[in-house]
Amino acid sequence: MLIDPAQLSIKENYKLLTGSILPRPIALVSSRSEDGILNVAPFSFFTGISSNPPTICFSPAWKARGEQKKDTLVNIEQTREFAVNMTTVDMMQKMTACANDYPPEVDEFEVSGFTPKQSQVVVPPCIAESPINFECKLLQIVPVGRREAGGSFLVIGEIVMFHVADDLIDNYRIDMEKLQPLARLAGTAYCRLGDFIHS
Repeated sequence: MLIDPAQLSIKENYKLLTGSILPRPIALVSSRSEDGILNVAPFSFFTGISSNPPTICFSPAWKARGEQKKDTLVNIEQTREFAVNMTTVDMMQKMTACANDYPPEVDEFEVSGFTPKQSQVVVPPCIAESPINFECKLLQIVPVGRREAGGSFLVIGEIVMFHVADDLIDNYRIDMEKLQPLARLAGTAYCRLGDFIHS
């Protein structure tokens, strides 16, 4: 079947993307507003893009038909700092609590029950329940797509400090089975690690 994205609705294109790019890691991004309000939000359009320096990116979409930016994006624009917290299977319930659309004055640490952990370099706290945290400084924000529903931004950040649980790391290699990362599928479906296939 050939499908022309120009002939589809935003929702149909989204369903094709999220149902095809599988599985996707979940970045739980913690940030802080200029007024000191903490924010936590999950993003599955997320990946690493460089190791020199270590650099990640994630993509927050427009809210309200392109009339409003997500709180995470606003906070990062204001402070140029954030933390990315890797999501494990055990964190799923609290992570999904952060996915709701709350007003800017709501602290998602309080809503979800996640515990703030002081960062070493940046101001926004990490999430204590996450065994791997990246403290990040903003490098660039790139608008992508149209300024309407479905359009987004690419947030690119340099990792300035890694936090890794002692029992997960050996010679800088992460034990994936101990980590038990949670991955996003399509809709409300998630998955855990299955069988390993080594080349």
